[in-house]
Amino acid sequence: MATRSTIAKINPDGMVTSIYCHWDGYPGHVGRILEKYYTDPTKIDELLALGDLSILAEEIGEKHDFDAPTKGWTIAYRRDRGETGTYALPHMDVDGWKALRKDSCCEYGYLWNGSEWETFNLYEE
Repeated sequence: MATRSTIAKINPDGMVTSIYCHWDGYPGHVGRILEKYYTDPTKIDELLALGDLSILAEEIGEKHDFDAPTKGWTIAYRRDRGETGTYALPHMDVDGWKALRKDSCCEYGYLWNGSEWETFNLYEE
């Protein structure tokens, strides 16, 4: 069973950009990886540019086999499996992001506010 999550950032204009992450979205995994490996704004933008993820890992990596992934590399649906319709989504604001992602069965939300990651339990919001 997957623990679904959403990873997002607030843009300078106040809009939010987000992606979906299918596996291990709980704070002890996705949250820990984001806090440890994704605190540089450029790297966060590169992560979001991948679109929706199967698994977040320590490194963004490069295109690799979805079914036999490179250990330690993030697995992205579009880049690694060629799926369409998995681009990052824009939202008008933080509330719009949380509402849309809550309806998508995401349990946790991670928001880069410009200086740190905020964690939300979307089922309890």
